[in-house]
Amino acid sequence: MKLSFLARAASMAALALMAATAGAQPAYPDKPLRIMVGASPGGGTDILARVLADKFAPVLKQPVTVENRPGASNTIAGELTARAAADGTTLLLATNTAQAVAPHILKLKYDPLKDLQPIGLVAVMPNVLVVSASSPYKSVKDLVAAMGAKPGGFKYASSGIGSTQHVGGEAFNLATGMKSIHVPYKGSSQAHIDIIGGEVDMMFDSTSSAMGQIKAGKFRALAVSAPQRSPELPDVPTLAEQGIKGADVSTWYGLYVTAGTPRPAVERLNAELVRTLKLADVQTRIKALGGEPGTLTGEAFAAMNRQEFDHYGQLVRDANIKAE
Repeated sequence: MKLSFLARAASMAALALMAATAGAQPAYPDKPLRIMVGASPGGGTDILARVLADKFAPVLKQPVTVENRPGASNTIAGELTARAAADGTTLLLATNTAQAVAPHILKLKYDPLKDLQPIGLVAVMPNVLVVSASSPYKSVKDLVAAMGAKPGGFKYASSGIGSTQHVGGEAFNLATGMKSIHVPYKGSSQAHIDIIGGEVDMMFDSTSSAMGQIKAGKFRALAVSAPQRSPELPDVPTLAEQGIKGADVSTWYGLYVTAGTPRPAVERLNAELVRTLKLADVQTRIKALGGEPGTLTGEAFAAMNRQEFDHYGQLVRDANIKAE
């Protein structure tokens, strides 16, 4: 009986210790969060990241800051997130540029599919072919005719090597049989300056990034690079409507966290993302940028990321896109 009593006492003491230890563990999150962005301030990725930060902070009861690390096709921010502590405090708002295109072009020091944990799809935006408002080109037909008359004499801007703008430009070259020269920048906002100034001729930018310049009358939109017209640009025809097929490229935005982050933190972030994307003002903001809010679960988004990785790998090979 004595041994039995001692055994029971030891067991109860162990359970009490475990309960005390579990109760002492801080709830997530217990410190400030940051959202890494691989583009310059003012671009589409930056805009969406700041929307998420504003909505996350009051609910998570922690400051949420946006940290811009442009360059290397958005992969600098991706690598920093992949190498961060797996505690759920370093998030990444990435696009298919870094997650699906750049890995086929650049030598990365991390694996986007293994070193980053998908939280969910934030938004999908069609790309749009834009020129300066002062450009003489009023349609894709005008542009292609001018390109044919001056082979190799046209330049298109992008937010970096391996970006969806880069892929869109090369897909356009491939579909039209023309050749325009790629001019990469560290983010769309820097490229916009040279588009407006006439230093480069055109750009296949995401609507989220270009919409402000279009509405301000500084860009002329010639075509939407998607199967359907954008509700925000109803008068702008698609590339296919203008006889250019096989060149559609859209930009999607996804939220990620460092691989190995505890499951409760991943589930909390997914729940907050789902909640945020259902807010009327957030949906209005995304649609005003020409996009659609994401509706995929974390698992479905991870599967989509893998499919997009394979799709863009094939496109990179078909268009012979290489680091410059």
